[in-house]
Amino acid sequence: MKILTINCWNHSIRYHLLSSGGQTVLAMGVVERVGLGSAFLIQKAPGKKRVFLDAEFIDHHGAVALAIATMTDSRHGVIPDAGHISVVGHRVAHGGDQFRHSVKVDHHLLTAIRDLGHLAPMHCVPNIAGIEACMKLLPDVSQVAIFDTAFHLTLPECAYMYPLPYEWYEKYRVRRYGFHGPSHLYVSRRASVLLEKPVQDCNLITVHIDRGVSLCAIRNGQSVDTSMGMTPLEGAVMETRCGDIDSGIQSYMMRKMNLSVWELEQMLNQKSGILGITGSCSSRQHLLEAALDGDPRAGLALDIDAYRIRKYIGAYLAVVGPLDGIVFTAGAGVREWYAREKILNGLECLGIGLDLERNRTMPENSEYEITGSGSLVRTFVIPTNEELVYAEDAAAVHAGIYVDHHRHDYAFAQHEFVPVQQLV
Repeated sequence: MKILTINCWNHSIRYHLLSSGGQTVLAMGVVERVGLGSAFLIQKAPGKKRVFLDAEFIDHHGAVALAIATMTDSRHGVIPDAGHISVVGHRVAHGGDQFRHSVKVDHHLLTAIRDLGHLAPMHCVPNIAGIEACMKLLPDVSQVAIFDTAFHLTLPECAYMYPLPYEWYEKYRVRRYGFHGPSHLYVSRRASVLLEKPVQDCNLITVHIDRGVSLCAIRNGQSVDTSMGMTPLEGAVMETRCGDIDSGIQSYMMRKMNLSVWELEQMLNQKSGILGITGSCSSRQHLLEAALDGDPRAGLALDIDAYRIRKYIGAYLAVVGPLDGIVFTAGAGVREWYAREKILNGLECLGIGLDLERNRTMPENSEYEITGSGSLVRTFVIPTNEELVYAEDAAAVHAGIYVDHHRHDYAFAQHEFVPVQQLV
């Protein structure tokens, strides 16, 4: 069985082709500048040269078509034809409170996803475009939707309800949903293996730091609180999103600058966060470089970033009770030893200690423990693998053996599992 996973963004798509069970990555690629002109594809596959293709202007349908054509190309493809693809797993940003697990896509489901699009329009629109493209290009192949929000639908009512007029929840479903569910799922299952405890006995705080940032409080293996809210805007400081702010600021600035609702949303989502504070750094890598070069606003952004995440860790320790472990994951969570050190500095009073040398010298892209001597809480760095969650869910739904992510017997939750290495 060959499993294709698709993750569509506004102006890019990321795809992986995996073997049955997801243990072997046959190819992975990205199509950038979708809908902007001067698009291009980069594909990597074991034993083959990296492929770079110019595509001029393409929409999401064209981007998916280009990815399939490249994977099946006689020169640099990895499968003879698209008929070798058995199932496609699609990352869908928002499932509301009605999609509690991964499901097979049909036209009724697509309508339901479209109806939820207002909850995350910048994400759901391209997600839907990718699904529609695959349904047209691969009409005989099963399509499965894997929801970012599903993992967090175990939140108790006191955690997901906002103190707003209750009819807003009843009429418009205004509540906390959370995101990055597949990432928090994956690393929590891997942490349970490293802790040598059943996942249902594990209390964890998982910290996903990438372009978007989210933390998850996990009690007995289930999400009981998470930092992102109804939309991905709430929570910690992100590369271009503001995270938590006084909601009164929004109406104040709309009046001061005569902003429309759309303009304000663009400011909060695309021009705030690290970029907003520094005025120039739009990525964490550039932020660290600028801070080390002595840029005071970059240093301030680093301080705010670490401070906000540290506050969440302290709050979530109170939520989950006795804590087994903290897990750092995703791009910056894995790469940046300095960020981890800065975040955990001062948490010794909560029984959280860091081994500075191990934190700074850990092998790249490996699961690694960085717990300090005498620490009451173990701390890990675990590279996430959301694509493996997509692949396992899609294969199980296709085979008719999937119930939900709580009861599914994931391969990556087993002791004998060897983490899949991403292609370089």
